[in-house]
Amino acid sequence: MSVEEYKIAQMYMVTKMQQQQTSGGADEGVEVLVNEPFENEEFGKGQFTSKIYHLQSKLPSWLAAFAPLNSMLIEEEAWNAYPKCKTVLKCPYFGRFKLTIESIHLSDNGCSPNVHNLDADALALRKVETLDIGTNARDYWTYVVGGPEIDLTNFCSAKKQCGPLTQGWQETCDPVMTAYKLVTVDAPYWGFGYRLEQAALAGERSLFLESHKQCIYWLDEWCDLTFDDVRQLEVATDAALNERFNKKHTMSPSAKSSDTNGLIVETSNQQAMDEANLSSSLVVRS
Repeated sequence: MSVEEYKIAQMYMVTKMQQQQTSGGADEGVEVLVNEPFENEEFGKGQFTSKIYHLQSKLPSWLAAFAPLNSMLIEEEAWNAYPKCKTVLKCPYFGRFKLTIESIHLSDNGCSPNVHNLDADALALRKVETLDIGTNARDYWTYVVGGPEIDLTNFCSAKKQCGPLTQGWQETCDPVMTAYKLVTVDAPYWGFGYRLEQAALAGERSLFLESHKQCIYWLDEWCDLTFDDVRQLEVATDAALNERFNKKHTMSPSAKSSDTNGLIVETSNQQAMDEANLSSSLVVRS
């Protein structure tokens, strides 16, 4: 897909995955605290979100020895100024833990060597990994992330005639793009800090891979949608998820008043879920 198409695909994917993650027990899922426009010197204009991820059942058994299940909340702040984005994850229970993801999306097949403009010291520490959405490898974290088992080597879009992704597809697909993700993790804890860092990296790796496989798998669901269409789905889903947690949330003034195509955000939980219900790749490089 093109960089322009991925802007819609990413929003649709995030919205649908949040819906799926919050479809189980009432105590788990995604809580959206803030979703509003921002403007600053670093990114310019974009959309800022603040979320809380309730992840009790996804806690590895070894980590449960250090933290009670009800403490596993992940706080996320994200600045989406597409095609550049920045996400910061923190865990209040582990106050010194911090994971930062800086993303840049380019129209290439992964050939750019240093898109984040790292200095020599940072380049010496950097480990580059190529995540190919054509792979079918699955591990523990794949199942933690959840979602259907997807084999894009046997997939073909009915509407776009995209696929299958056979070996070497990155060299022949047109258009093609890459999401370059710079992941920095810090867990300064004696005895288990390294293990916590590696678990966080493994979890993000699987999340990148599985979510972007789903971007392609759901292509026929989002390819006819406009940016405004997906924004309305996002607004309705945010409202429904927050009502599930019985929390007040902050929306941008334009989002609060949105009533496009009959969609009203201030509504009952069931109605909002019905309105937001979604029909049930991209190369990611770090």
